[in-house]
Amino acid sequence: MTAQQLPPRPESTTDRSLADLLSPYATDRDDHLNAPAFVVRPDEVAAALSTLRDEAGFDHCACVTAQEYADRYETIYHLRRYDDPTDEVSVVVPAPKADPTSESATSVYETAAWHEREAYDLVGIEYADHPDLRRILLPETWQGHPLSLDYDQNRPQVVRYDENANPVAADDSHGETMFLNIGPHHPATHGVLHLETVLDGEQVVDVDPDIGYIHRCEEQMAQSGTYRYQIMPYPDRWDWGGAGLLNEWAYARVAEDLADVDVPEYAQVVRTMSAELSRILSHLLAVGTYALDVVGDFTATFMYAINDRETVQNILEDLTGQRLMFNYFRLGGVVWDLPDPREDFFEGVRAFLDNLPERLEEYHDLLTSNEILQVRTVDTGVLSPEVAKQYGCTGPVARGSGIDYDLRRDDPYGYYDELDWDVVTADGCDNYARLLVRLQEMEESAKIIEQCVDLLEDWPEDDRTIQSNVPRTIRPDDDTEVYRAVEAAKGELGIYVRADGTEKPARFKIRGPSFSNLQALPEMAEGEYVPDLIASLGSLDTIMGEVDR
Repeated sequence: MTAQQLPPRPESTTDRSLADLLSPYATDRDDHLNAPAFVVRPDEVAAALSTLRDEAGFDHCACVTAQEYADRYETIYHLRRYDDPTDEVSVVVPAPKADPTSESATSVYETAAWHEREAYDLVGIEYADHPDLRRILLPETWQGHPLSLDYDQNRPQVVRYDENANPVAADDSHGETMFLNIGPHHPATHGVLHLETVLDGEQVVDVDPDIGYIHRCEEQMAQSGTYRYQIMPYPDRWDWGGAGLLNEWAYARVAEDLADVDVPEYAQVVRTMSAELSRILSHLLAVGTYALDVVGDFTATFMYAINDRETVQNILEDLTGQRLMFNYFRLGGVVWDLPDPREDFFEGVRAFLDNLPERLEEYHDLLTSNEILQVRTVDTGVLSPEVAKQYGCTGPVARGSGIDYDLRRDDPYGYYDELDWDVVTADGCDNYARLLVRLQEMEESAKIIEQCVDLLEDWPEDDRTIQSNVPRTIRPDDDTEVYRAVEAAKGELGIYVRADGTEKPARFKIRGPSFSNLQALPEMAEGEYVPDLIASLGSLDTIMGEVDR
């Protein structure tokens, strides 16, 4: 199915129908630029969200944002539908300063568990009936909440060491168990991730991802920067796997909506081409490291992937001036045009595209046709579509579970809706399916890039506008709010921004796809064996820079 041949969509909900549904719970309206927003009492959260999920079809809790005002705390649940992400609604839950307590949404959306833990950790909102309300990024002994208005940055912190406790020690059904630390300094965890794992023999009976080892305060740094100039360099650093241009687009999209900035058609084509090169760069790393994880293949598959990445990095270096931290997008377009001579640049891109089918065939020979890899990945790490949706999974993880969800097609931006390409899905729901999706997505990215090159080659020289006229200082109206997302390499990368009338955001919330995808790991790994756990973790392709942020 091409991007132009969409299936018929259910009729979108209207503001009136939502208002009628939420009339027993909503006390006010607080509309955002992208979605109607309803204010709900802190003790009516689960009922309101259940109504929206069951009666209006909002089965995707995309993001949860917490923030503090001078007179209250606030939690925002950003809801979408997997079958139509342009149909959105926000549920705003205020809580008093004296008692910042709100009902938990975890009973409705499993993915809210980690999001609410982060809100408690960084902002200080407590969630009644939360199944595991503890800090998620900072140690339990940390004093204060870093995103609260009265946080004392100079207060000394004492982080004591507590011996790990076996979480299933009191459960006699597992017999004799062993607690095993996997990471945080181990290559199989793909970064500084700590897996607190409990084994019964070699079988995993409990695993708890322990994150926060590389938290870099990206949201706070963005809140300290100006919209126009100072924020754009940060998104590259959320994903050091090569997907930085996709992350830049996430910020560009939200800021351009806030400031009502248009992007010239020519710049949209350049953005689309460069973003898909960035996607290929990320997927090549995912495939190469997966070969290391599962079959220990360093000399062939991993080095092949690194070699192919070098080719893509050379192309992107010619275009952006950088090999990884590109900083190429600007509000209203891109920073500069294609390099001269243009013919040489196009020749290099076409040479890579011409060679890619043969290279992908080799990857399939080495990986998907490899009997050892098949034994390790087929029917392991199973993630059903229903469970994947509950955890807010997106990207190749969701599409590997048969969920036909891709924001490039379903919430079009850039030049994607003008091109012919396919959304790749697989029904295996296992580790093998997720690998297959990434390999096949590189083929679709190549199709998109080739069409962009065809367009750019013939584009009239007088009409090559790379950036629209953007004000030097951007000051969105006070209390303007928007959540926007793009299809990044790992899935839905969303950003919520609240403006306060100044040239800097009052709140900047990052919804990293790896954060929600990683939360589903226990569902995939418990009951399986240690090697299956490693294969499942690798199949998620997590980047801890966008998990911890």
